[in-house]
Amino acid sequence: MRTPTAPTPFRAARTTTRLNALVEDVREAVGRGLPPDPTAYLVGERLGPHLTCSDLLTDEQCEGDTDHYRQHLLYAEPDGSFSIVALVWLPGQLTSIHDHVSWCVTGVHEGEESERRYRLVSDGATSRLVATQDVINPRGSVSGFAPPGDIHRVSNAGNDTAISLHIYGANVARLGTSVRRVYELPADEL
Repeated sequence: MRTPTAPTPFRAARTTTRLNALVEDVREAVGRGLPPDPTAYLVGERLGPHLTCSDLLTDEQCEGDTDHYRQHLLYAEPDGSFSIVALVWLPGQLTSIHDHVSWCVTGVHEGEESERRYRLVSDGATSRLVATQDVINPRGSVSGFAPPGDIHRVSNAGNDTAISLHIYGANVARLGTSVRRVYELPADEL
């Protein structure tokens, strides 16, 4: 396992009226001060209605990168309680196998994302990953999780660009990434 670096540096984002409304909706949900699982659930409820709307992102926030998936920091709450990032995936782009520093809610804005989930298995002397589930997240879908048990790899297995919004319970502008660890262990695949 190694500590990751972000695939692309974050840049300041222009905003839209709809994105501002999403920030307010997320702020209200996070501001309740609930534990991670119910917070992720509430944030997911707030994200869903904004997905697939043409006025959510600017054209620049929909631009990809031919070398790797691209991250656009859309917003980071000043108190560090949440961040909103748009990820743009060109066909075939994928993440490493990783887990996260905080709860996360994702929603597919365009295209679809493929996700493979893993479980870490250890006998005390050695560790390995076991693939547990493959999930296709279509346009408009929302999912969420909270550590532990959030080891996965995400990819764009389709032929078109995919764009997803990721809302993290951490300040990724300050951290540089939402990834806690990258796993370079043997993996038993499905």
